[in-house]
Amino acid sequence: MIIMYQNKIKLMPQDILEKSFKIDTRGYRLKEVDQFLDDIIGDYEQFLEIINNLEKEKADLLAEIMQLKQELRNSKLSVEVASNNSSNGEVTNVDVMRRLSQLEKMVYGSRKNDDE
Repeated sequence: MIIMYQNKIKLMPQDILEKSFKIDTRGYRLKEVDQFLDDIIGDYEQFLEIINNLEKEKADLLAEIMQLKQELRNSKLSVEVASNNSSNGEVTNVDVMRRLSQLEKMVYGSRKNDDE
């Protein structure tokens, strides 16, 4: 996962650990320290953006899973009802066409609502 984002992230933990600053007569060079801190801040912003995007993707996928589970339950229920309603336990072409039509309405009807 990190490999995918390496071009956006400048620093790895080892880079931060091994960073050393040159010392002037008054201490560390402020410009160098400020630049390093700017890089760290930029990386944290990238990490937060990546985390937020992944969390949103996860939520979308969980919602899709719940919707598909509900559609599966509805389909199973329709099949059970249709098989209980068929005469002598035999399924006729009319029964199959009716069930297919109901399933298409459930599947395509819910997709139409999602698109809106």
